[in-house]
Amino acid sequence: MRLRTRRLMPIVLLLIAGYAVGAVAQSPRTTNLHYAPNHNFDTESRYLPGKVGFNLADVGSVQQLEGLPNGVEGLVWIGQCEGVDANFLKAVGPFVGKPKVFGFFLMDDPDPTGKYKSPCTPENLKAESDWIHDHVPGAMTFIVLMKLSSSKAPSFVNTYNPSNSHVDLFGIDPYPCRTEFSDCDYEMIDRYIAAAEAWGIPRSKIIPVYQAFGGGQWRDDGGGKYVLPSEKQIDQIFARWERMLPAPVFDFAYSWGSQRSDEALENSPQLQAVFARHNNAFSQ
Repeated sequence: MRLRTRRLMPIVLLLIAGYAVGAVAQSPRTTNLHYAPNHNFDTESRYLPGKVGFNLADVGSVQQLEGLPNGVEGLVWIGQCEGVDANFLKAVGPFVGKPKVFGFFLMDDPDPTGKYKSPCTPENLKAESDWIHDHVPGAMTFIVLMKLSSSKAPSFVNTYNPSNSHVDLFGIDPYPCRTEFSDCDYEMIDRYIAAAEAWGIPRSKIIPVYQAFGGGQWRDDGGGKYVLPSEKQIDQIFARWERMLPAPVFDFAYSWGSQRSDEALENSPQLQAVFARHNNAFSQ
């Protein structure tokens, strides 16, 4: 009996190890928050993206926040980067103590150089983020990074990271579907993630930004235009992100609303159907 037990032990250990690996490989996805900004409310203040599973709203007022359906939280747009001044306190103060606040979207494409728009210093973001952490416990702070080089070789060096800004979450937005490509450049996603990690942003703090727009007045950095992904292409974008970043804190579709006469989710029932399937599957 003792000899038989010894011979069986390696087999038993292999079976246990195999079960553990399988359990990890098939563990459920944990992302249950989905965000698609712009034009989130109709004239009667009804939250529109909720019909396809988006449950993190682009909020600009306390009225919008408090009118959100059950199960929907608010990401409050600020967009200042002037530090904790009177305008910042006026924008953030009304949301203190509101239970539906998920967090604050401090800046979209902040520019540390001042070359493309008003300069936004890491110190100002740090002051704003610290104030929110002190006065709105549990609220997350969020920015979407501006790249300082081409999409072929993206870099975020000398921009913002958790250390110099105290921001919690960082969106990166490779938009791989463009007129200069016969298909989407899915490897662009890998390059952006690598660039963010190289600048000290861990994957646990990266928010995937999915391309959900095309056409209109947008121009890309390769001399072409962005193209609204097809249903097959957006599935490939999802798959690429999920392979690299399987459990982000939330995910981000840009954009629900059209911004520059472009096609976006609000006017694409086909793409809405794909996002509805993705959002519902990802939340379960």
